[in-house]
Amino acid sequence: MTLTEKAAYLKGLAEGLSFDKTSPEGKLLAAIVDFCSELAEEVVTVTEYCEELDEDLGEVEELLIADDDDFDDDFDDYDDEDEDWEDEAFYEIECPNCGELVMFDESIEPENLTCPACHKTIATDISDLEAEDGVTE
Repeated sequence: MTLTEKAAYLKGLAEGLSFDKTSPEGKLLAAIVDFCSELAEEVVTVTEYCEELDEDLGEVEELLIADDDDFDDDFDDYDDEDEDWEDEAFYEIECPNCGELVMFDESIEPENLTCPACHKTIATDISDLEAEDGVTE
């Protein structure tokens, strides 16, 4: 028996009792039965929505996995000798506002550095920082 069927059954039982809906107990019972019916309908609606989201998420996952496989194939064909990105220096600084580790290269002026997490300006002098070679994980 589904939730909506159970709520309809309770409503039928309450109507079959022929209780006084003007008495305090009758008002309470009628309100509880109505609440159960509304709640059952909302649960069904949310459940259906979650199922739709799950299907949509499955489609997105399939696309991402397919794109990831394409990336791996492309990466296997990558020629390290053509690029010198590993030789570029980069800097790391901890944002004093939120503690996020911010990494940037020499092309960015550290005086205008903005934290990507909290979006506040990080005022720093590049001479205070130690450059690191290559890309680390």
